[in-house]
Amino acid sequence: MPEDDDEALGELLVRAARGQRRRWRDTLAPWDLSPHHARALRVVTDRAGMRLSDLAEALHIAPRSATEVADALQARGLVERTPDPTDRRAVVLTPTAGGRLVQQEIAAARAADNRDLFARLDAADRATLARILRTLAD
Repeated sequence: MPEDDDEALGELLVRAARGQRRRWRDTLAPWDLSPHHARALRVVTDRAGMRLSDLAEALHIAPRSATEVADALQARGLVERTPDPTDRRAVVLTPTAGGRLVQQEIAAARAADNRDLFARLDAADRATLARILRTLAD
């Protein structure tokens, strides 16, 4: 494949990723959450009772940054800190009822947005795209 074709493919991939990030930000607008905070809420909701260090690891961020993210989510009433039952010196993050509800609403909105986006492709093209993206992601 000529080098110019590789460059064009790279640009198309970047454009598609930027478009998806923009759609994600737009989808989150009703909840006034950043994609980073929404991802953290999903992680805490999926793994209720996790330590800040586990959140940092899951998000691939520094522990100090995880503290800031947890503070922001707690200030919004989406998560709470509770004592770790196995270590009195530590705390764990758990989603509040409101946090679980917001996470469910966001997941539904994102699923609807993804359906709209990928409806542009027929089933065979979606399967091919999935196969190609899995190959590139590995």
